[in-house]
Amino acid sequence: MLKVGLTGGIGSGKTTVAQIFEVLSIPVYYADPAARDLMNKDPELRKKIITSFGEDAYKNGELNRAYLGSVVFKDSEKLSLLNSIVHPVTIRDSENWMKNQKTAYAIKEAALIFEAGIEKYLDYVIGVTAPESLRIQRVVERDHVPMQKVLDRVQHQMDEKEKISRCDFVIQNDGIQPLIPQVLKIHETLLSVIHNLEM
Repeated sequence: MLKVGLTGGIGSGKTTVAQIFEVLSIPVYYADPAARDLMNKDPELRKKIITSFGEDAYKNGELNRAYLGSVVFKDSEKLSLLNSIVHPVTIRDSENWMKNQKTAYAIKEAALIFEAGIEKYLDYVIGVTAPESLRIQRVVERDHVPMQKVLDRVQHQMDEKEKISRCDFVIQNDGIQPLIPQVLKIHETLLSVIHNLEM
């Protein structure tokens, strides 16, 4: 089975692309919701987050995302610290998940594949890209947040051109080129890779 990464900057539409792969019966591991779940349920992880960010990191027993976001998106060192605590646990969880999949390939959807060094665990990486102005507009509308908040988050992500240049496949989600034919083409390519490996 091939392990495939799916990445893109904030607002690129990688979740929409992931859902198209799911329609094709390809299982997808969504790193962000999985990380949030682990931050709530993994006792060791909770302890490390409280030690590093204080008791306010949790509210009524649940992760206080608003508080944590307000701390890490203003301070790149604190964001790096949080990532260094959470990424190893999420990587381990996704590796266990991958082992249980029975399809030709499975996908790990994550914003920080290259930043976290996850690409070394994967056979291929698909990048989803869109013009920055469109990405920012999507996030403002989706999350109902001020533009400045989105810009703060964009600044903490890898440069879009660099990210996309490191991907094996690229999907343009610019609102002009239809997504489904692009996804189908990659799907067929990956199936043919598996077919050739099995011959």
